[in-house]
Amino acid sequence: MEKFKTFKGKVCPLDRANVDTDAIIPKQFLKSIKRTGFGPNLFDEWRYLDHGEPGMDPASRKPNPEFVLNDPRYKDASVLLARKNFGCGSSREHAPWALLDYGFKVIIAPSFADIFYNNCFKNGILPIVLDEETVDQLFRQSGGEQALQITVDLENQKLVPDEGEEISFDVDSFRKHCLLEGLDDIGLTLQHVDEIRGYEERRRQEAPWLFENPAV
Repeated sequence: MEKFKTFKGKVCPLDRANVDTDAIIPKQFLKSIKRTGFGPNLFDEWRYLDHGEPGMDPASRKPNPEFVLNDPRYKDASVLLARKNFGCGSSREHAPWALLDYGFKVIIAPSFADIFYNNCFKNGILPIVLDEETVDQLFRQSGGEQALQITVDLENQKLVPDEGEEISFDVDSFRKHCLLEGLDDIGLTLQHVDEIRGYEERRRQEAPWLFENPAV
């Protein structure tokens, strides 16, 4: 997992509440267990006018001009702004994979579904919970002729919009550490690789029969 660094990016305003994981990445695209390749099908049923299936060329699809991801103002946005209960529904980890593969590094909302919230941290996405009044203000700022630009500073736990005042946010200290250091569950485990190898070697000496090849 890549280390999370301070960056400045566009805000894409998705003005919908209760966005579930099937809307984020529909069920027909869940056949792959790789973490990449899901970006073109993010919000597929809202983003396109035709029905999508795995293997279809995105260039051959019919974009929905009314959907926010197809608005030229928000091209290459890296911060997604949403309403309450974002990521509800099934616990599919493909949802944060699709968001990250598209290019979103941060999601701002008044609340998140618990499993989705946890999955974001484990996949390098920073979910930020802000009160509804602040989220409303960001929606107003992001709806102008030009996309709102915002600086995300995880180390100091603050958002700095080009317009308006600096916004502080809370984040669990352990999750913050993991994002800043680029540590997912595997990375955390590998920090103890010497202890793991030492344990395996001791067990090999204490109970060598456990490591013998089974009889053919």
